[in-house]
Amino acid sequence: MVQVKRICCIGAGYVGGPTCSVIAQMCPDVTVTVVDVNEDRIRAWNSDSLPIFEVRVPGFGCHGGLQEVVESCRGVNLFFSTDIDTAVMDADLVFISVNTPTKTFGIGKGRAADLKYIEACARRIAGVSGGCKIVVEKSTVPVRAAESIRRIFNANTKSSLSFQVLSNPEFLAEGTAIADLKNPDRVLIGGDETPEGQRAIEALRAVYERWVPAGKIITTNTWSSELSKLAANAFLAQRISSINSISALCEVTGADVEEVAHAIGTDQRIGSRFLKASVGFGGSCFQKDVLNLVYLCEALNLPEVARYWQQVIEINDYQRRRFSSRIIGCLFNTVTDKKIALLGFAFKKNTGDTRLHIYISPDGGGRPQIDPKGPVPAHADPRRRPSRVSRLVTVSTDPYDACQDAHAIVICTEWDMFKELDYERIYKAMLKPAFIFDGRRILDDLHDQLQHIGFQVETIGKRVSQRSAFAANNDVSKPDHLPPSKKAKV
Repeated sequence: MVQVKRICCIGAGYVGGPTCSVIAQMCPDVTVTVVDVNEDRIRAWNSDSLPIFEVRVPGFGCHGGLQEVVESCRGVNLFFSTDIDTAVMDADLVFISVNTPTKTFGIGKGRAADLKYIEACARRIAGVSGGCKIVVEKSTVPVRAAESIRRIFNANTKSSLSFQVLSNPEFLAEGTAIADLKNPDRVLIGGDETPEGQRAIEALRAVYERWVPAGKIITTNTWSSELSKLAANAFLAQRISSINSISALCEVTGADVEEVAHAIGTDQRIGSRFLKASVGFGGSCFQKDVLNLVYLCEALNLPEVARYWQQVIEINDYQRRRFSSRIIGCLFNTVTDKKIALLGFAFKKNTGDTRLHIYISPDGGGRPQIDPKGPVPAHADPRRRPSRVSRLVTVSTDPYDACQDAHAIVICTEWDMFKELDYERIYKAMLKPAFIFDGRRILDDLHDQLQHIGFQVETIGKRVSQRSAFAANNDVSKPDHLPPSKKAKV
């Protein structure tokens, strides 16, 4: 069996960086080098301010956080570099972990994955390699992408050079990536059924077996491995769209989507995870992978299957439009020149990833003031967007500053700190009537208190019985409205 002693990972992003950091920590005798053409990104990985923001999640104890993992082995057996060719030449195994964005033009525009970075990596690996090399797809790719990589290798290799191509998709959840890597539900490795392919699979399996139980390592053929990644994300996205479609029904019938989700989640055949209604799913994976699956089905002449999965995306878009329309409707059908405080910019808590983030478009003339909680990467900063958007959007790191003189608050990310804000202070600083739109259902336990203060509360998947602003501000049960003799008893 081939013994892997040196690993190179091309791509220092959300997958390559954390994955290889954990491999380095768990395999101290293996030298791991993460390379990237982006000098700023590599410089950040070598600094005290990593390019990926992920908090240490309570409850994972000894797993530590990303910062702790990197610092424990950086400069020892973990290195970050822009010298791609040297790292590839020295490696026994090369991970390809580059971006596979959705195509923006040409055949498959808006749905198919753009493999130009994968192709560039394959050509570069073939150009500088010698001997035997194991090349592993770590990026999310369409089914049979490995075949394209092999064709490039076959057309560009010398007689003294041989490659084995494996598929090893990641199943990480941002915000808990380190815990997911150290205690995965499964590790999936796909490869050829030839003797050479099986030896390559065993070599990669031996790396993971250093800390992952053998029973959690699944081996398949390459195509099954590639499709499993797309299918997993499609199924998760489908659950979110399913519960979001029910949330719309709840709002017009008087049902509460949280109660409905709890009731159906207790069914062991269904389970409770990914049944949290919200303003929709964001991030870099779900929408991209579902659209990739749609395109694959269309290309293989399976139009009925393609339409089925396309509906998952359409429900997600519908949920976003519906929530935005609800905000505009409550604000007297116009947001022109109105300040709207958006609490949260990342697509989920415990991460700084703002790709396909959920926020209300300023196209209607509103003036969004964003409190991102986590850092906003430069490439995703809304102020860098063209003309009108950049003029309308303001970013603040202080939620109280963001809410000052606002007409409405919109909670877009489920950061825990938003539950602990001083809402009486916020209410006093806002224009009246003051609205709160809870897009993440994190203030459910505070609805009565918020209405008592004077807020008009709107939430996903539930009709909130509103008290009038007059009643809220003139409630004789509030201490300020009691006679002096009774205030002490309250």
